[in-house]
Formats: sequence, structure tokens, C-alpha cells
Amino acid sequence: MTIHFIGAGPGAADLITVRGRDLIARCPVCLYAGSIVAPEILSWCPPGARRIDTAPLDLDAILAEMRAAHARGEEVARLHSGDLSLYSALAEQTRRLDALGIPYTLTPGVPAFAAAAAALGRELTVPEVAQSVVLTRTSGRASAMPEAERLAAFAATGATLALHLSIHVIDRIAAELIPHYGPDCPAAVVYRASWPDERVLRGTLARIAGQAAQARLERTALILVGPALGAEDFRESALYAAGYDRRFRPGGAVGG
Repeated sequence: MTIHFIGAGPGAADLITVRGRDLIARCPVCLYAGSIVAPEILSWCPPGARRIDTAPLDLDAILAEMRAAHARGEEVARLHSGDLSLYSALAEQTRRLDALGIPYTLTPGVPAFAAAAAALGRELTVPEVAQSVVLTRTSGRASAMPEAERLAAFAATGATLALHLSIHVIDRIAAELIPHYGPDCPAAVVYRASWPDERVLRGTLARIAGQAAQARLERTALILVGPALGAEDFRESALYAAGYDRRFRPGGAVGG
């Protein structure tokens, strides 16, 4: 049977995809990260489903549960917070499943940076201000950063930065970024985006570390930095301009 890896979204239960919800509803086994997956999501498990919180388990124990379910002919819903493509420890699990010959599927989820942008009410790419978003983090106990992936290198582009798993070193981050963006560059911290206790801090690179310290934010927070966060006087995209000729609006039809 199949292991279904599902991105459970950033927090709010209703931000999971319909596909993810339907997979949960049909799987008799559900492995979930209890510390960061909304408990409401588990209500979609079928009656009698085996629910296993993976927060206290190591990789061997998690794979043992998958192997046991597979041997019983049971499908498994494996829930990860956010989206599977970012900081989910997916690769190490699928590598082992490949070696064991156990099939799996991947269902994407709403990533934390998208939920944070929604909380800020901001587009992260603004015409002629920033057209790139860098999703990154700082080194931590679980995983070190590759030598070439330095904040200074990303900051030199002027792109919008979305820093995960780094709120504990926000003062160092601000100090590294100020020489590139300037002290008045817009910065924000979104704590537990889309959860009921979501908190949003807005400021500048010079002030945001102090704000985070005062708010005592220690984990589950995303840091966003870049001029796009405060852009107001920018050129509008030509996409919806009245005279813009495109496939679905040949000749730039009046009325857009």
C-alpha cells in the first residue's frame, strides 16, 4: 500500500488542500507532527484510525510505523506542516522508502511564507522593486547551511528574503543585512501564521530585532525582509494595462 505525504499547510486547518483532506479521510493510519499540525485536521481521520504523533519519534521509529502499516496493507497519511518542498525532512524519508520498495505520493500544501505574506497583506514581488523571493534559513543544530549560501550573497540581489527557522538569531540577521538593504529597509516577523494566536510585527531592519525580543518570540516565526514589503510608489505591471496586447486580450481591448 501507499504512504501519502501531505503538506498540512501553515497552521489553520482549512488551509489544507482538498486532496490532502480527502487522503486523510481514507487512510487508516495517520502520522503527524503534533507540535505543528493543527489538531482539527485529525478530525478528518476515519473512525478507528491509528493516529501517531511523530514529534517524539526518531526517523527509524517513523519508518518502522510505515513499514508495519505497509505490511498490513494499510495506506498511511503522513502529515507535515507547510509544504513538503521546504524544510520538511521529506528527502530522508522517501530515500528510505525507495530502498524498501514502498510506494508513496506527494501532495503539496500552503507554505508558511505565503501565509505570512497574506497576514502582512503584501505581494512579495513588486514591479521594478523586487521580482525574486529567496527562501532560506540560518544554520541550526539539525542542519548546517552550505558554505556558499550566505545571507550577504542573497542580500546583494535586493530580492525579498523569507527566513525560516531563524527567529532565535534575528539580531545577527539584521546586522548582516543592514549593510546591503540599509537600516530603514522594511522588515517583518510573522509568528504562527494563520493560527489563532498569530502575531505580526512590522518595522525596519534597524528595529525588528528589538521588537521581536520585546515580544518574546522564540520559535515558529518567519522573518521577511526587502523593499517590496513597503513599496508604494511603484510602476504598475503592464499585464492589465488597457493597451497591452496579449493572447487572451488581443489588441489590448478596452476595459481590461
